[in-house]
Amino acid sequence: MEKAMARLMAGMVEHDGGDVPRVQHFVKVHGFAVTIAALEGVDAATTRILEAAAIVHDIGIHAAERLYGNCDGKHQEELGPAEARDLLMRVGEFTEQEICRVEWLVAHHHTYHPVDGIDHRILLEADFLVNVYEGAVSEEGARHMRDEVFRTASGIRLLNTMLGLS
Repeated sequence: MEKAMARLMAGMVEHDGGDVPRVQHFVKVHGFAVTIAALEGVDAATTRILEAAAIVHDIGIHAAERLYGNCDGKHQEELGPAEARDLLMRVGEFTEQEICRVEWLVAHHHTYHPVDGIDHRILLEADFLVNVYEGAVSEEGARHMRDEVFRTASGIRLLNTMLGLS
């Protein structure tokens, strides 16, 4: 992991300090995102953006809980981008173009249609791979997501293998 990502990861752990399940969530999403990107042959520049977005994708949860009393996905998409920008700026080492794309991905990480780019696709798949375990999604629900949302061969293979789906 490059130093900028390590610093971003540490900053996000600090942001979610005291909330171990949320820390564990973004660490796992990051792992799946990097894995799928490598298996799919995604270029380094896109992978860097995806990696940063995977780390900060749920950064708006605490703000949503404070403001709305819940962490609904749409509230996360609304409040997360500004917080993501703030953390990326504090870490430094990210270009304005990278920050803008990470903000966009955070603002769309619960938006399944339309999907804009391989980074968006992989973020959705990686987040679902973790959510399927954490949220105990039914086999029927997992099959539906696989058929309707998943498009990368690696993400589909991981989901099928992880859940023993055919």
